[in-house]
Amino acid sequence: MRVIFLGSGEFGLPTIARLHADFDLVTVVTQPDRPAGRRRQVTGTAIGQWADRAGRHLVKTGNANDAAIIEHLLAFKPQVAVVVAFGQKLSNALIGALGPLVINVHASLLPKFRGAAPINWAMINGEKCTGLSIISLDQCIDGGQIYAQASTAIDARETAGELHDRLAAMGPDLVCQVLSNHQAGKLKGYMQDESQVSLAPKLSKADGWVRFDWGADEVRARIHGLTPWPGVMVNWQESSGQTSQMIRILRVEALPGNVPVVAPGTVLEGNCVAVADGAVRLVEVQRPSGRPMAIEEFVRGHPLMPGDHLLTIKD
Repeated sequence: MRVIFLGSGEFGLPTIARLHADFDLVTVVTQPDRPAGRRRQVTGTAIGQWADRAGRHLVKTGNANDAAIIEHLLAFKPQVAVVVAFGQKLSNALIGALGPLVINVHASLLPKFRGAAPINWAMINGEKCTGLSIISLDQCIDGGQIYAQASTAIDARETAGELHDRLAAMGPDLVCQVLSNHQAGKLKGYMQDESQVSLAPKLSKADGWVRFDWGADEVRARIHGLTPWPGVMVNWQESSGQTSQMIRILRVEALPGNVPVVAPGTVLEGNCVAVADGAVRLVEVQRPSGRPMAIEEFVRGHPLMPGDHLLTIKD
């Protein structure tokens, strides 16, 4: 079966590798090279770099809907197209050119969390489980028919980055299940329940905040849901009020119960911070431009003292 893959981000790497191994991967379409990192070096997408290493035909384009691109892809006579974290909306003309089956891998249990950041928002909203959906493509973003889904529990200790990698690893089996059903003439889709739709809009640096007057589970969910990007920055102010510095909180443990008698955000014994219904224990933090550190390592050089305060930073 001749397959075209359209993708850009790392989320699609396990799936494209499986398609390359099990099918005739005739070409790969990705976003153009762009400046990245602190040095702003022009860098190819994760998918583009994979295609170069694998020796696969590669199309880099900022507009896959361009008539010349569509004509070029038609020449491959694709039978299936798989779209994973591509970053462009596909026109009806392009969808029609990509073969009789065009599927998208979305990182949520649709119709929940349609949009650009489903993993983050599932965690921020305190969902207990999430998963993958394989859907058809149409002009309603993430609104196509569902062909298959797989679910997984969200571990209270994991971050959005770690959940991203787990979900990415689930992609190949689910995609191959759909393609196998398609080959056998057994593939059936069903419409999404529009009454159950929720959205997962794109995140920005301005979203990197948390409030300590929330409950412990809510604080944990937001911090983990925003790690590694954009990350949650707080202002650490010593109890004297004379010294302060910024730190990024990467991971915490929620400790609800025993409501403290101090203000939310106050540092307690044991590297804990007071919240509305108890405390959160800091587990992993990072100084600006520094590396992630376990809290035990961090406090050896930068001791947090009971009575210090962690203050919300919000634009």
